[in-house]
Amino acid sequence: MTVLSSPRPDQTEGVLRLNQPLRLDSGQMLREVDIAYCTYGHLNADRSNAVLICHALTGDQYVASTNPTTGRPGWWPVMVGPGRTFDTDRYFIISTNVLGGCMGSTGPSSIDPDTGEPWGLSFPVITIADMARAQAMLISQLGVETLFCVAGGSMGGMQALEWARAYPDRMYACVLLATAPRHSAQNIAFHEVGRQAIMADPDWRGGDYAKLGVRPEKGLAVARMAAHITYLSEPALQRKFGRELQRDGLSWGFDADFQVESYLRHQGAAFVDRFDANSYLYITRALDYFDLAQSAGGRLADALSPAADVRFCVLSFSSDWLYPTSESRVIVRALNAAGARASFVEIESDKGHDAFLLDEPVMRDALNGFLDAAGAARGL
Repeated sequence: MTVLSSPRPDQTEGVLRLNQPLRLDSGQMLREVDIAYCTYGHLNADRSNAVLICHALTGDQYVASTNPTTGRPGWWPVMVGPGRTFDTDRYFIISTNVLGGCMGSTGPSSIDPDTGEPWGLSFPVITIADMARAQAMLISQLGVETLFCVAGGSMGGMQALEWARAYPDRMYACVLLATAPRHSAQNIAFHEVGRQAIMADPDWRGGDYAKLGVRPEKGLAVARMAAHITYLSEPALQRKFGRELQRDGLSWGFDADFQVESYLRHQGAAFVDRFDANSYLYITRALDYFDLAQSAGGRLADALSPAADVRFCVLSFSSDWLYPTSESRVIVRALNAAGARASFVEIESDKGHDAFLLDEPVMRDALNGFLDAAGAARGL
């Protein structure tokens, strides 16, 4: 285990090598697996207050602390910290960089121990279940056997769902935000556009760009631009940008005439500085392969039936068209059919899919109430 320096005594940042090989859904085996993680707060005496927070596609382990690559605050500071919903004075928060990621966890940019060179496309294809499997192994090595709660939004919610399916005896409560039980055809289509943009970049070099000292920055930036549109809503884009121009008059060319164009270009340019192109390919493919019901012959209620004793809170957002409320209702109906306790709220918001990352008072109040009730039942 490598533990890095932390800015506060209640925070730990580290990289842990799993103590055994990791068998993947593809049938392949990873002999050496590192998982990068952060913890916030302190584990209580009976080790019952641990909370795993799972990140979305382009997130990382820095849920509530400064990202050393970007210098920017963590991705969920409005919800994680002292006195916040996920109160670090009350809970021991664990956040990991997913398997396949590029912030310290083993992924395609890592060194293949057999060749001494970056894996590139020789890295095996991974799934959401593989990510959860690696997390479960890490958490055991951290000395935690049962989590008070597993929480996540978007892809993080899919990881939480996989925990409920595969490890229900290792969790007491589950929070699912703006997520779905499987990836839709539309979402797969958007991901394919992004992957093709990356692979069409001449600097992708068949995935071997790291060995050759180049990066497919243009392709990755376009992939990010396309994906970022799906995280927003038309009302939010209209309110923020409308048809406002960048300057007086039109360029009569293909510069960024409109403010929304400039915004998307900025998002793409900033993304290439913190994310690996091959990781983007692998993680989007893991999302596309996700179908929780597949393990139970297509019956979602049967897949979730082992989690009948887990308490669930499911939240959706009215303007989210990436993972719309209808997907959350499917989850809730399956949980009800499985006999699990599930509370559900659709939150009115015009901020689109990214609303779960923002300061939404209704979300905060709903989660505060859920966690307080679950904590009281748990004796926390």
